[in-house]
Amino acid sequence: MLKQPVPYRRIIFICTNKKEDASKPCCGAKKSEEIAMKLKQMVRDRNLKDQIRVSKSGCMGKCEQGPNIMVYPEGIWYSNVKEEDLQFLFDELLKPLL
Repeated sequence: MLKQPVPYRRIIFICTNKKEDASKPCCGAKKSEEIAMKLKQMVRDRNLKDQIRVSKSGCMGKCEQGPNIMVYPEGIWYSNVKEEDLQFLFDELLKPLL
C-alpha cells in the first residue's frame, strides 16, 4: 500500500446511480450522467484537469433529492442539480482556487 496526498485541490462526486425499478427515484433518471459529462468538459475547457477531478459515484442515499453532488475537501452537498445550474456551480467551485 502506498500512502500519498490527494493529487487534486477539489474532487466533485456526482451520483449517476440508476435503479432497476423505474418507479423509484434515482439520480441517474434525472440526467446526472449528462451533468457529469458537462462538468468534466468544463474542467477540460479551462485546463484544470490537474486541479479538479470530476468523478461519478454510486448512490449517496438521497435519491429523492437528486441529482446529488458532493464537493471535497469543502464537504459541500448540492441537491436537485440541473444543467442550467452548472455555470453557477462551476464558478462557485473556482473561487477558492483563484
